[in-house]
Amino acid sequence: MADRFIPNRSASNFELGNFKCNSDKVHIDEEMMSPSKQQYQEAMSENLNGNVVNSKILAYKNKAPQAPEGYQNNMRVLYSQTKTPSSTRKVTRHIPQVPERILDAPEILDDYYLNLLAWSCNNHLAVALGNSVYLWNAGTGDIQQLMSMSGPEDYVSSVSWISEGNFLAIGSSNAEVQLWDVAAQKRVRNMTSQSSRVGALDWNVYILSSGSRAGTIHHHDVRIADHHVATLDGHTQEVCGLKWSPDGRHLASGGNDNLLNIWGYQCTREGNVPLHSLTQHQAAVKALSWCPWQASVLASGGGTADRCIRFWNANTGHCLNTVDTKSQVCSILWSKEYKELITGHGFANNQLTIWKYPTMAKVTELTGHQARVLHMAMSPDGTTVVSAAADETLRLWKCFAVDPQKKPVQKSHPDKKTNTLLRQQIR
Repeated sequence: MADRFIPNRSASNFELGNFKCNSDKVHIDEEMMSPSKQQYQEAMSENLNGNVVNSKILAYKNKAPQAPEGYQNNMRVLYSQTKTPSSTRKVTRHIPQVPERILDAPEILDDYYLNLLAWSCNNHLAVALGNSVYLWNAGTGDIQQLMSMSGPEDYVSSVSWISEGNFLAIGSSNAEVQLWDVAAQKRVRNMTSQSSRVGALDWNVYILSSGSRAGTIHHHDVRIADHHVATLDGHTQEVCGLKWSPDGRHLASGGNDNLLNIWGYQCTREGNVPLHSLTQHQAAVKALSWCPWQASVLASGGGTADRCIRFWNANTGHCLNTVDTKSQVCSILWSKEYKELITGHGFANNQLTIWKYPTMAKVTELTGHQARVLHMAMSPDGTTVVSAAADETLRLWKCFAVDPQKKPVQKSHPDKKTNTLLRQQIR
């Protein structure tokens, strides 16, 4: 080996093994022969760990995006783009599929155009059975008969509680509207102004509105002796739906003429021109309900030939949405606890349907009635719905139970002074 490696320091060339190199390329050869510190570390890493580059299972051609300015933890930013916050997770609540209680309702009339069920703020349920009105105390379970019509052919056609819950208005087939003090079980007054049966009633403070088979709507001021203060002539056939908005600014009326009218509060002073006369429904409009958190939003439901739920802006008369339910819509109620509403239906399933608002996705269907669900009413706490059907039963569904994690809302009790004052004024 010594004979083969003999450099000539004075010459311009030297021999390395069997190769000859020029002196001007010695520095390149020295770089090749003398590895840098980085190359040395890479070589040692490969000897110890193998070829890391070739052993990767996944590799990305493009680098991950840089975090927005102001973020210090890149990983936190990347994960936060796909992670669902706990506040947006939705837990499906349990809705019992069987009624909490079933009550018999013999002789309840199978008439789509009547309104025979009402639940007061004092937890008293009023139901009209034939020619009589019965009260069921939901707190104690006690049942009592409040009144009965005297004529053999007479029957009760509508019931409605005043907002304070101490007076019940009763409409009859003989065109009368009776006002009863339920605590004293005494009729306070008898108001006659209509020419035919009164199938729809609703209150706006001390104004009681009544709709008749003749298509007229009368307003009664129960504080004064001359109670009939206004007449509305917006329908050509029987008025079967009548609802004041929660703020008292609008009155919605539906009739067998397939017409939905929206009236302004000025209608209580002899004005017979509706703000909006809506003709989209193709059947009688009985089911009416105002949204509790949007006072100007009205839900209406049509009969067998229509089957649709429609939502309206009462200020503009614009139709916000339409949903085909595939069955007769007899009644509508909005939930007080959830952004939902419940509807009662006729043929073919005779079911109650709970809808999510505003998407109108079905939450669930409650079945059990053997005939069409004609009427619904909601308990004062908003948790329970009672349905009355042509199968002569009442069914109580606890379908809007309050979330136990939420604080219970303190219900305001009616002012006793206001009740006493109103009691003295009604005559």
